Amino acid sequence: MTKQTKQAKAKSASGKKKRISKEDKFVFKLSSSLPTLDATWYAVNTYSGHEYKAINALKTRIRTMGLKDQIFQAVVPIQSKMVIRRGQKIKIKEKTLPGYVFIQMAMNDNSWTTVRTTPGITNFIGINNKPSPISQIEIDNIIKTVKEDKPQYQTPFTTGEVVKITNGPFTDFIGTIESVDTKKGKVKVLVSFFERETPVELDFLQITKEL
Repeated sequence: MTKQTKQAKAKSASGKKKRISKEDKFVFKLSSSLPTLDATWYAVNTYSGHEYKAINALKTRIRTMGLKDQIFQAVVPIQSKMVIRRGQKIKIKEKTLPGYVFIQMAMNDNSWTTVRTTPGITNFIGINNKPSPISQIEIDNIIKTVKEDKPQYQTPFTTGEVVKITNGPFTDFIGTIESVDTKKGKVKVLVSFFERETPVELDFLQITKEL
């Protein structure tokens, strides 16, 4: 392999590492302009599953209508979740507020009409048809939470449910779930051991629903 080929492959690999998928992106620049002093955040409703489509449509409208100095950024809150699929733990990204997008804009008749009539956006969130502003602190907290990326476990198990242990020293024991820890992906199961109920901490992968 030539030196040039190795360098090309290294550059290609480096580019792939930096690439951010749509699922990982949550802050979107709607224009090239910096936010003005009167810019404020507002929440809008979108059709379910159309959050990203609405943002792309809004980008186009801002460009064609010359409003880059009035509408600036959008945020779609997301979070990591661990799910159990085919006996394995898989990390996924999902929206924390499906059907909602936060938009930073200078509110006036033109900007309001542009956002409100963008395909996929149904309305602003507010009182008496008046959009309610959202503080920068609230948006900063949303962004901080997403960046911290502390995944929760998504589990089909609930407290009080009867399960069968499939792995470990208590394999084939039947027990009742006492508690569920979605942060660690573990459960406490009460099993009958020497004629007394004993709490056993187990991983989600170590139990299955007893039908």
